[in-house]
Amino acid sequence: MYPEELVKPMRDQLINAGFEALYTAEDVDNALAKEGTTLVMVNSVCGCAAGTARPGAIASLGADKVPTHLTTVFAGVEKESTAKAREYMIPFPPSSPAIALFKDGNLVHMLERHHIEGRSAEAIAQNLAAAYDEFC
Repeated sequence: MYPEELVKPMRDQLINAGFEALYTAEDVDNALAKEGTTLVMVNSVCGCAAGTARPGAIASLGADKVPTHLTTVFAGVEKESTAKAREYMIPFPPSSPAIALFKDGNLVHMLERHHIEGRSAEAIAQNLAAAYDEFC
C-alpha cells in the first residue's frame, strides 16, 4: 500500500476531471450495473500513468462523444475495488495503468499497460475517442 499523501494528488487529478473514485467491490458492481457507457481508469503511481494514461484519459473527454460514467480505481491502494474491476476485465490479465470502456456492463474496449507505455497522452486520447465514437 502506498501512503495516502503520495496517491491523493494522483487520484484527485482524475476526480477533478469528473471521475468517481471507487473504493469497494460494491462500488464497482454498482458502477458497472448502470446503463450506458462507463470508463474505468485503473490508476497507478508509475510514470506512464502520470505521463500519458491520466492525461490521455482526461484529454479524451474533449471528444464529441464521451462515456456516460467516468470511474477510477487505484492499483496498489484500493485493493478491493481494483480486484473487482479486474474481474470485469477478464480475459485481460491485471495491468496498471489500464483503461477499460464498458457498455451496459460489458467490456467493449481495453487499453492495457503495453498499449499505454511509450505512447503520448494525445495517442491515448485519440484511441479512446475512437472507442467512444463507436460505443458511446
